[in-house]
Amino acid sequence: MRRLRPIGLMATGHACVDIYQGCVPALVPFLVAERGLGYVAVSGITLAATLLSSVVQPVFGVLTDRRPLTWLIPVAMTTAGLGIALIGVGQTYGLTWLAAALSGLGVAAYHPEAARMARVVSGGSHVGMSWFSVGGNVGFALAPVLVTPIVAAGGLSMTPLLVVPALFGAAITTWAVRSRAHVVIARGGGGGTDDWPSFLRLSLIMICRSIVFVGLGTFIALYAGQRVGGGTTTGGIALFVLFAAGALGTLLGGRLATRYGRVRTLRTSYAVAVPAIASLVFVPGPAFFGFLAAAAIAMSVPFSLHVTLGQDFLPSRVGTAGGMTLGLAVSIGGVATPVLGTIAEHTSLRLALSTLIALALCSTLIGCTLNEPA
Repeated sequence: MRRLRPIGLMATGHACVDIYQGCVPALVPFLVAERGLGYVAVSGITLAATLLSSVVQPVFGVLTDRRPLTWLIPVAMTTAGLGIALIGVGQTYGLTWLAAALSGLGVAAYHPEAARMARVVSGGSHVGMSWFSVGGNVGFALAPVLVTPIVAAGGLSMTPLLVVPALFGAAITTWAVRSRAHVVIARGGGGGTDDWPSFLRLSLIMICRSIVFVGLGTFIALYAGQRVGGGTTTGGIALFVLFAAGALGTLLGGRLATRYGRVRTLRTSYAVAVPAIASLVFVPGPAFFGFLAAAAIAMSVPFSLHVTLGQDFLPSRVGTAGGMTLGLAVSIGGVATPVLGTIAEHTSLRLALSTLIALALCSTLIGCTLNEPA
């Protein structure tokens, strides 16, 4: 129980910061409707929120391996919220892009140190890390619930209200960090032999997973409107299903790994994801939401397992591994979204999303080359 309380606080903070990763796709339908942006343009906004994060996140990981930077957690959360708050303020595409990039910088700064601290307070437990990871999924799921009614009521000019979760999260994580600072500093490092080949293969799996999940997050609201109808409301429901089912999958991952092993669970879940995504893209009718939930669960079961596997493959570089697996693996997908947007504009959104099936298959095949760390 003593471990559950700090992990619960860390998970809550993780939810507050990852709301801002979920806010970007939730704002896409409104950017299209209010500012007339096309597929490539909205992909660029997603790219802005993720490219800077992808570039600087390994740097923050290296820094946290050298010394604890617990003060960075609340500062990063506030920065992430401020960026999203400013998206609707700037009337030009350039200012919107810069605001999204600022939010991405905050997200990048948060994950490596937060993942290191979560590993310490959970004692390396798979279930404990799944609770921390699911906080991020909950944040994604809450983003459309938060964004859709606020922006639908007042337009993009209402985005400054979206800074509130960051302020709340910064307050509770500051308290959590101070109460556990002596433990985090005392147990900040790790030891052992780093297995870089296995970590690099795991990284390839995470990149494929990231492109699939971020691609769905960016375009599923628009695709739901095309397949089911209902405009931005249907899009908001689709995003909620995607992220809420992802949260359920993440929680299942920790328990399945405890019973069956991490690598076996990872391989099986990605194998299930392949037909689920194919059905989501090609099977018509209301079953769309059911296949969306199945795909989200299958793609999210390995999410927390990536974190603990990465940290066990690189036991002397826990911060770097945490930043790569928990942050970079999420944000790198945004780099590929302009490619998906270009395919969608020149062909169809269905064809663009169908490419995600092959990426899920790649994760399955690469997973067959991994072995459980000693």
